[in-house]
Amino acid sequence: MFKLTGPGSVTTCDGVTRRDFLQAGTLGAIGLSLPQLLAAKEVGAIDERHDDRSVIMIFNLGAPSQLDTFDMKPDAPVEIRGPFKPIKTAAAGMEICEILPLHAKLADKFSLVRSCFHTAAAVHDTGHQMLQTGRLFSGGINTPHAGCVTAYLRGRKTDLPPHVILPEPMGNTGGNMPHGQDAGFLGKAHDPFALMADPSKPDFKVPDLLPPPQIGEARVDRRRRLRAIVEETSDSFAASESAKLLDSNFEAAFRIMTSPQARAAFDLSKEPSKVRERYGMNRFGQCCLLARRLIEAGVRFVTVNTFLTVFDEITWDIHGTKPFTSIEGMKNIVAPMYDQAYSALIEDLAERGMLDNTLVCNLQEFGRTPRVNPAGGRDHWPQCWTSYFAGGGVKGGRVVGRSDPIAAVPAERPVAPAEVVATIFHSLGFDLETKLPGPAGRPFPLVDFGTHEIKELF
Repeated sequence: MFKLTGPGSVTTCDGVTRRDFLQAGTLGAIGLSLPQLLAAKEVGAIDERHDDRSVIMIFNLGAPSQLDTFDMKPDAPVEIRGPFKPIKTAAAGMEICEILPLHAKLADKFSLVRSCFHTAAAVHDTGHQMLQTGRLFSGGINTPHAGCVTAYLRGRKTDLPPHVILPEPMGNTGGNMPHGQDAGFLGKAHDPFALMADPSKPDFKVPDLLPPPQIGEARVDRRRRLRAIVEETSDSFAASESAKLLDSNFEAAFRIMTSPQARAAFDLSKEPSKVRERYGMNRFGQCCLLARRLIEAGVRFVTVNTFLTVFDEITWDIHGTKPFTSIEGMKNIVAPMYDQAYSALIEDLAERGMLDNTLVCNLQEFGRTPRVNPAGGRDHWPQCWTSYFAGGGVKGGRVVGRSDPIAAVPAERPVAPAEVVATIFHSLGFDLETKLPGPAGRPFPLVDFGTHEIKELF
């Protein structure tokens, strides 16, 4: 993940750490080069009619229970249906849980997919990878996040990075595998920019976009002189791809750091207090507001992590006992925060005329066990869950797929993770037969052969 400043282990004479220098020198937020973009258009990888499309991916780390949110089974025994009741929504025939009343009021704007599943291990990391990249980490091949693919194929519109993660990348969720939130084999030049800050804090600012006082023209001049020295003493390095990347990325990094547009996009103080309060004065709410501002300013893809870990904080991970969350914790803390922020985001995008061109997808790594466990919670269950989509060409008010009577497995139209990611690419106008430059330079399919978008959504 890219940061323009940060603690380093070696400090230069001008007070700038070696890590600072290297991070700025290898910043990948520039996205796609002009030759790459032209080549992508020429082979038909991009539908120009969707050039203005953007994506906000809300990743519900921890995984909400399908039975207690969007796929309730009120006629099942109490140990399966749980403690909550369904309520009617603005979409005819669609019912959801009573703990999400604001969702119910705008259900005509989003559509549910109640038959998502995967067959990998029931651990958080595998689901994180599959739902954000379309594939499971295997054979040492780390597949890029959908936002990083977007950065590669589309590039940036403005001085802002093409892909931003809010508030920061996923942390520890109990495994030791990649979470799927980087550019993988596409290389660090296409990694996302990570905010690394809580925008709900009173003293929130974006230090990684603002050059510290000691970084000025003098530092840039010194860097250029160093580059010249390297060129003079090593012709082979000067002609290498690494040198070219260092040069172009440093200039782009400095442009982002000093861009008034970038600073303005991240400046939540420009929002009226009523708007900020509408989203909720908490980390997730302010990240959703910031996502809207970034999309409005030209960022192509924003990933919002609802939570950063499943340990020692109230999350969707409702095992029922500490260090995890109880169903009551989900009802009283998680659901109201989430309901408020999501409804504010969708209504705000719609009011501003942005929803048609902004796909908002709400994903998670798996579902929850049909049967409530002895602690009163639910455990990991990758066999069935619900994802949902709004905007970006998606028709609202629909229900795709169906689960069995206890929401344990898909009973109709099973949807695999690759289809979820293909749906995102379809909304963005990408040809699903596009090939990416994979490991060892071999062509790598954008999606697996035979994989299509969830056509029923469009």
